[in-house]
Amino acid sequence: MRPLPCNRAELFRYLVKRKFIMNRFLPGILTMAAIVVASNILVQFPIGNWLTWGALSYPFAFLVTDVMNRVYGAAAARRVVLAGFAAGVICSLIAAGLDKTTLRIAIGSGSAFLCAQMLDVAVFDALRNRRWWVAPLGSTLVGSAVDTSLFFFIAFAAALPADGNTGWANEMVPLLGTGAVLPLWVSLGTADWLMKIGLAILALVPFRIIIRNFLRVYQEN
Repeated sequence: MRPLPCNRAELFRYLVKRKFIMNRFLPGILTMAAIVVASNILVQFPIGNWLTWGALSYPFAFLVTDVMNRVYGAAAARRVVLAGFAAGVICSLIAAGLDKTTLRIAIGSGSAFLCAQMLDVAVFDALRNRRWWVAPLGSTLVGSAVDTSLFFFIAFAAALPADGNTGWANEMVPLLGTGAVLPLWVSLGTADWLMKIGLAILALVPFRIIIRNFLRVYQEN
């Protein structure tokens, strides 16, 4: 850790800069925490046969991470991920205590979130210098595959100890209604990942717009 400046004027400028940086990070941290908590609850409510409302909310976490990564760099993005993860876990445990979600869903969400988001940061950083759309799209596709696999297995797989009302997810049904007979959560996970692919492509538009606005404001300050 860098030592604090000894000169009073330099110390003041340092603290002002730190406050400015934290004020910039705070929207990302709060947004990330809100997405995690909302998705933990919404994943329990189906849309049709194969999707849940959580499939529509959670992919925006990758957009937040990628925006922070592009504007502030990989180290800053990791700090936002960790802060959002901590806030999300606390809120998820509170929700579990209020019977708004199960403990397995909270654990699965936290584990999948941390692994997938950190992988997203690493892949994005590796692809940073390619065309503008390669890093956000490539990192989101890789991260979302890991996220979906970890979350649905930890939250719903019968191989792990039962917790709360998750038995419905292990009903044996044809994969997406037409394939091999597998537990329902496999179809939910497959549909979830396909939805994430679609949203990752659509998210390139707001990513491009947000980055342009962020960079303009950042340069002005």
